[in-house]
Amino acid sequence: MILVTGATGQFGGNAIDHLLKKGISPSEISVLVRNAGKVTALEDKGVRIRVGDYNNYDSLIKAFKGVDKLMLVSSNDKQAVENRTAQHINAIKAAKEAGVKHIIYTSFIRKSGYKNSAIAAFQESHVQSEDYLKSSGIDYTILQNGIYLEMIPIFAGDKVAEKGVIFFPAKDGKASYVLREELAEAASYVLTTAGHENKVYQLTNISSVSFGDITTALSTATGKDVSYQSPSVEVFKSTLKGLGIPDLYIGMFTMWAVALSQGEMDVEEDTLEKFLGRKPLTVKQFIDRVYA
Repeated sequence: MILVTGATGQFGGNAIDHLLKKGISPSEISVLVRNAGKVTALEDKGVRIRVGDYNNYDSLIKAFKGVDKLMLVSSNDKQAVENRTAQHINAIKAAKEAGVKHIIYTSFIRKSGYKNSAIAAFQESHVQSEDYLKSSGIDYTILQNGIYLEMIPIFAGDKVAEKGVIFFPAKDGKASYVLREELAEAASYVLTTAGHENKVYQLTNISSVSFGDITTALSTATGKDVSYQSPSVEVFKSTLKGLGIPDLYIGMFTMWAVALSQGEMDVEEDTLEKFLGRKPLTVKQFIDRVYA
């Protein structure tokens, strides 16, 4: 029995679809949800519904009973990162008590020296979760996923074609963006093939790009001139503040921009390509798909 957490999210939902495409019987797939009333689409696919919450230890033990492989999709808790770490540890403890044999955990790509990066707190949450999983005694596979291609339109702004400029303080930093669905497909590959016990995989694209590259692709896709401006962090923050953007979002955009400028996600690996059996979707292909 395979159980997928975060089943109502896009990553978990895509992973379930790929498991079904690979011929796994719906009766052999369970999903963890907090509210059974919101998963009629999953029930229609024939998968088993189990109710549980990362913050409710007893509910997790009950949900994980009879599960052989658990795909632990990292929490999207919007509160302090400590909440996310505690939730992951809660799930790992419950999985061990329930007798789960193998946990596949969706982590995030990182480089040495990450503690000095703008996303250090975010990274540390994953590091602590990974360390706890490794020491749990359960077979594990850690998927250190690259930054999503879907983040590009968020960073660039929804009216980038009309405005003709990306205003973002990432400097010339590069990142190996990857499609979320392809990462979910890779996770389904790990769940359905042998030899992944106690392995850590970096799942990134095979080439990294900067926002200069992204604006070139946007200009080609839209037929309009799009330029890139990388202001200072102070100017970026004050500009967003003047536009009425909430401080929470200003902080988030700044954090990721600085991390990109530091090259924190500039990791080129071919493991994802091997798992997919094809080259991952490129930034240009993604932009053509979204903006053309």
